[in-house]
Amino acid sequence: MEVDDVLTLEHEALGPLRSPVMLVALRGWFDVAGAATTALELISTADHLVTVGGLDPDPFYDFTQERPTVEIDEGELRVIVWPVNRFDVVRPDGARDLVVLVGTEPHLHWRTYADAVITVAERLRCEAVVTVGAAAEAVPHTRTPPVTGSTTNRELARRLGLSAPSYQGITGLAGTLQTALDQRGMPAVSLRVGIPHYLMNAEHPLAVAALQAHLAHVLGITMRDHRLSRDAERWRSLHDEVVEQDPQLALYVRMLEVEHDRRAEASIPSADDLGAQFEAFLRDQRDEPE
Repeated sequence: MEVDDVLTLEHEALGPLRSPVMLVALRGWFDVAGAATTALELISTADHLVTVGGLDPDPFYDFTQERPTVEIDEGELRVIVWPVNRFDVVRPDGARDLVVLVGTEPHLHWRTYADAVITVAERLRCEAVVTVGAAAEAVPHTRTPPVTGSTTNRELARRLGLSAPSYQGITGLAGTLQTALDQRGMPAVSLRVGIPHYLMNAEHPLAVAALQAHLAHVLGITMRDHRLSRDAERWRSLHDEVVEQDPQLALYVRMLEVEHDRRAEASIPSADDLGAQFEAFLRDQRDEPE
């Protein structure tokens, strides 16, 4: 199976994009509580959005696991809704355009899926790819969760103060994609936000907002979503109620708060510094001779 057998891409009418960066979030193993896909879905509901392509779901999914749904269209017609992997070009306020993929981690043909994503990035001349995820971690729900990142690109790691990937073990599509991007010589960063492991089945708008804020600073774009603030307050109250009903859990959360606050006092680069360094790195990449 070849990439062109599964990929539809029509972007010529858009003309050249402004210093585009691709953002990828996939429902599944690397998207605890749906925080990563929610963060990018809110970006993709912005004005100035154009859908430029998608992937045929048929080769990638076991439909006994990722079942399509039946919906009623206009009160009469029953339609089947299949898993969607859609490429959107978003033009937010700021100096660059975004190519956003929000999809579902495939069950099959991972290499073809990763090749298709990279093909879109190359054809749209993306300067870098950022995979966005959410992982269960020992973080308190009462604090803004940390956003951490890694990259295999040594220069990008040096400029942004990121670490090289150190995880060994089973991986998701994001890990496969990061390796494939590295082999193709395209700069790539993996970002993840921590989700309180004791509340994994709840919603976490605070984590969604943390991801969006980090992306906005680093990419030099503007994101506004007042709904997240309201949702964060409501879910904070619900989370507090769960913790208050369990004295042992309440003690554990206080321990997490102390550790979180201790780490927050450490000297780390500001988001504005990260944004300036990321832009400088991409500018240097553009200036390098072919």
